[in-house]
Amino acid sequence: MREFKIDFNKALKPTLIIYGIIFLVGIILAMPFAFGINLDINFSGGTKISYSYTGDIKDADIKTVVDEHIKKDYSLTKSTALAGDTKTFELALSGKSALSAEAQEKLGAALSEKFAENEVAIYNSNSVSPTIAGAFFLKSLVAVIITAILVVIYVGFRFRKIGGISAALTALCALVFDILVTFFVCVIFRLQIDSNYIAVILTILGYSLNDTIVIYDRIRENSRLNPQMEIGQLVNMSVNKVMIRNIVTTVTTILAVLTIVVVSELYGLTSLRTFAIPMAFGLLSGSISSIFVSGPVWVIWKRYRASKQK
Repeated sequence: MREFKIDFNKALKPTLIIYGIIFLVGIILAMPFAFGINLDINFSGGTKISYSYTGDIKDADIKTVVDEHIKKDYSLTKSTALAGDTKTFELALSGKSALSAEAQEKLGAALSEKFAENEVAIYNSNSVSPTIAGAFFLKSLVAVIITAILVVIYVGFRFRKIGGISAALTALCALVFDILVTFFVCVIFRLQIDSNYIAVILTILGYSLNDTIVIYDRIRENSRLNPQMEIGQLVNMSVNKVMIRNIVTTVTTILAVLTIVVVSELYGLTSLRTFAIPMAFGLLSGSISSIFVSGPVWVIWKRYRASKQK
């Protein structure tokens, strides 16, 4: 198997510059005057109403009817079931723009009357108060934080012979990069941040951690075989030996996720888009950060500690 001979310590700076550009663009687009952050009603509160229909209905015609009954900001999305037998359009109102049951009933009657030939009927309705949404967001955040803490404890214990806590913290640094990438991908592609996003984060944490553990495991093995080798050379040798494995694993996984992206785009499945697109970019970032960030940052820390001891 071919072995690379890349100096990952020198590659750290350009890698951080690329991440910095992505983060800067994401922060600007996340501002209210740009794209903003598109939160699902589970995080912001609001109402979602889905209607099934047959035939074809233009978005403009739907908005004409809705605008007469809803004097609030809303979004309209269409989707088709994978079997192709059910078409739906969804109205989403976030924050305090929730619709009362009476208003929903009047809107449904107006749509049914306007599009009688299309057999418009209510398909699903969901309302969440801002208070409940805030509690759900807090619980999701706690779940991510607990996972991160467990990551530090696990890596710190498993690789205690090569400086466990420092290895764990640099691995956590790479994980933070991956989480930020998935978040800004949602902002850039104007994807809704919903419960799928929490699933993406937890999956990426596990995937990126697995890549990093493989690298640290090789570093531990090589440090035992080459106890006098300088830490930078040791990390470079170790990462180069596992790079092919990481690339193959990442490519095959991303291809599977891209299949989901294609299906979601073909059938307008919003729930799949909000999962698959950030997942694809998160997997790519997880591989890059494990190779080009966690190891080199750990080298910087070990060199700093060695200089302090001298």
